Amino acid sequence: MTCASCAARVERGLNALDGVSATVNFAIERAHVEHEAHVSAQDLVRAVETAGYRAAVVGEAHDHSAEHADVSAGQLRTRLLGSAVLAVPVVALSMVMPWQFSGWQWLVFALTTPIVAWGGYPFHRAALRTAVHRSATMDTLVSLGTWAAYLWSVAAVLTGAGHLYFEVAAVVTVFLLAGRYAESHAKRSAGAALRELLELGAKDATVLRGDDDEPTEVRIPIAELRVGDVIVVRPGERVATDGVVIDGATALDTSAMTGESLPVDVADGDPVLGGSLNTTGLVRIRATKVGADTQLARMAKLVTDAQVGKASIQRLADRVSAVFVPAVLVIAALTLAGWLLAGQSAAAAFTAAVAVLIIACPCALGLATPTAILVGTGRGAQLGILIKNPQVLEGVRGIDTVVLDKTGTITTGVMAVGGLTVTQGETADTVLARAAAVEAASEHPIAAAIVAGAKAAGLPIAPVREFSSRPGHGVTGLVDGVRVEVARSAIAQQAGTAVEVSWDGRPRGTITLTDTVRPTSAAAVAELKAMGITPMLLTGDSAAIAQVVASAVGIDPDHVIADVLPSDKADAVTALQAQGRRVAMVGDGVNDSAALATADIGMAMGTGTDAAIEAGDVTLVRGDLSTVPTALRLSARTLRIIRQNLIWAFGYNVAAIPLAAAGLLNPMIAGAAMAASSVLVVTNSLRLRAFR
Repeated sequence: MTCASCAARVERGLNALDGVSATVNFAIERAHVEHEAHVSAQDLVRAVETAGYRAAVVGEAHDHSAEHADVSAGQLRTRLLGSAVLAVPVVALSMVMPWQFSGWQWLVFALTTPIVAWGGYPFHRAALRTAVHRSATMDTLVSLGTWAAYLWSVAAVLTGAGHLYFEVAAVVTVFLLAGRYAESHAKRSAGAALRELLELGAKDATVLRGDDDEPTEVRIPIAELRVGDVIVVRPGERVATDGVVIDGATALDTSAMTGESLPVDVADGDPVLGGSLNTTGLVRIRATKVGADTQLARMAKLVTDAQVGKASIQRLADRVSAVFVPAVLVIAALTLAGWLLAGQSAAAAFTAAVAVLIIACPCALGLATPTAILVGTGRGAQLGILIKNPQVLEGVRGIDTVVLDKTGTITTGVMAVGGLTVTQGETADTVLARAAAVEAASEHPIAAAIVAGAKAAGLPIAPVREFSSRPGHGVTGLVDGVRVEVARSAIAQQAGTAVEVSWDGRPRGTITLTDTVRPTSAAAVAELKAMGITPMLLTGDSAAIAQVVASAVGIDPDHVIADVLPSDKADAVTALQAQGRRVAMVGDGVNDSAALATADIGMAMGTGTDAAIEAGDVTLVRGDLSTVPTALRLSARTLRIIRQNLIWAFGYNVAAIPLAAAGLLNPMIAGAAMAASSVLVVTNSLRLRAFR
């Protein structure tokens, strides 16, 4: 594809199939297709070919760095240099009268012919291909303009009468080749962040095979890794896949995936991410996820999906592009006729019409939105911010309230037993052991803390039967033949969360659990306030605990919503929206999923549950609140770049076409301006790579 009109044509061809919904992204030369079962991959490819283009289905092993253009950047460079060398004498002889010797026009004719035929071949071939399918694109305008100037001049040379426009055909071709070459390089730079992310994955891994007593190290391709394999990672190597350290200790550099600048220390039992760089010690890691299930693969898919998608603001540009080229052809014809009817010379009428054809190419319009999304989402991935789709960028506009979950979001979510009181006649070990037996069947952070506390005390964890859970209230089950219930205590505790352990219908003890505030939470809240955004705390914990945490991070007391059941979190977000607020919700647990989906923007902590990540619009890979204001600022900056690009792209054509039709633009200037506008739009988008 060479312009937005091409993308619109391919999109129409795909959507014409029954049961197909497709969006085509010009900047990254991809189509995202949702289709019913009766539609095959061959049907989709055939639809693209019918539209006059070629396509292939993207597989898991697809090379994201490959070029898909009909003419590679290397070929464009060769054509550009060759045409530029030939164009210099053409322009010199055509523009400088004293240098025009007898028969000079024949030399210019000879030099211009390879420029138009060979240098402009990519434009002419694309124009012919679309003409066969009774369509028109940017290449149609370019091809018509340069061939018109060339053939007019050929006729003038052969007849010995008329003005020559060889320099127009030559210079416009050179300018357009230069623009196309610069555009291809800029587009490649725009996708650099995603390529860097994909290149983090190791190509092979060292695994242990054979006898457990004397295993041998074997080097295998990454595709052959299986869950449960033990991988040996030496200093300087990348971790091949997600897993858990089972032997050794080291510091891992995760900056490329999470944006965390400092290496993370890991030892036995610590989880690690595939793609992390081992900096110091040798470790053995047991693979827990492989292939498409790894964090790196999921990150790459999220970024790719976001870059393939379209913001609603882009759809307006696509609709304009779809009718733009036919409209320009009509305007050029009317310009030619108007000048002739006004009694002007055929040469003047021709010049104005050619200028209209060349200046009006809608390249910038097609690149305005997708290049900004490409760079913005790629830069986000480098900072540990995964934006699920382009609509999120527009949703950020006007966000004035950020609702923060407490456990696992403001706090680390790693709770620990901080205190234990028992009723008369009971022992602390019995109360803790029975509570741990019931909680062992639960995945709640409080449950994990109680179980960990019992194990740390060396207590046995008995099996539980008839386990049941009531979200927001507690759990119950049969332990040692006794019905044990562990429920949230009605007594507020300033020190932390209290749960009451009961059996035989009587309270037996109270366990107090504490959670620590993340070191970066207070700074993140302060930054949100500085941005004019109201941070709020939403938690199921008691008001007393919530106020303590809010005070620690700087959230105002009247912006705390406590004692909220998991099922009611979404209602709390809805109530804020009913007040006219635009709400971003940040959470990490299953109980936050509904609230994340309800909010205008849902931000899921990457350290949280799959359900929360699935429900969120943005994933904060590092699980650090400091990335929340960064995500909001990056989204706003990307949206601002998109607007700047569209204003320029629309404004350029609206202003340039009347000037060309009025004869105020030389076709050579028009060609230079058209090429420069595309490069300007892409270069403006590339400014996002420097976002901090």
